[in-house]
Amino acid sequence: MSILFSGTDLTCFRGGRTVFSRLSFSLRSGGALLLQGPNGSGKSSLLRIMAGFLHPIAGSVQWHDGCIDDEPDIHCQRLHYVGHHDPIKPVLTVRENIAFWATLRNPNYNLDHTLKTFDIVHLSDVPGRFLSAGQKRRVNLARLLASPARLWLLDEPTTTLDHKTLERFEVSVALHRESGGIVIASAHSVLGFDNPEIIHLEEFQGHESFDEAIY
Repeated sequence: MSILFSGTDLTCFRGGRTVFSRLSFSLRSGGALLLQGPNGSGKSSLLRIMAGFLHPIAGSVQWHDGCIDDEPDIHCQRLHYVGHHDPIKPVLTVRENIAFWATLRNPNYNLDHTLKTFDIVHLSDVPGRFLSAGQKRRVNLARLLASPARLWLLDEPTTTLDHKTLERFEVSVALHRESGGIVIASAHSVLGFDNPEIIHLEEFQGHESFDEAIY
């Protein structure tokens, strides 16, 4: 099976320092990758580079044989990025929030299935402003199912999740991989993924100065 998503010799420079350097990865359909490391080691920056939101000062990210920077709009359509902040519209209900995401890519979505999967049926008519942090996270993760994308980029996705919701999330990840999807997630502990690859960001800590990184 050929490589689908990869990065080669990536170097990230932010905040006046080289966050990581010479980092490479490669994933096939159905693959999973965990990013681990202490705060500040570059997990979030790497995910944003993978999404095309940030650009490395060296190296490149490819989908099949093409650089994602060559067709950024197409790359955006093939991915979901779930960051630390849950973009829940406060005046819309849970049902309306999920429906908004779904109609962007999947007009034939099954809203009831999505609500049941993350156990938020009872919240469907609750406006976003009244949700707790854990409830907002569940609604945000629900868009992964409501609005399909081949590539999931998840920044500490299990933060604030209870044990039951964590199990539901892990089942969703397994089903996504079985259908050929790719999941990349940052986490401080090993999530319940089946045989993931693991990158320890501290192993790629950069030591170059700004001039060395550029030149």
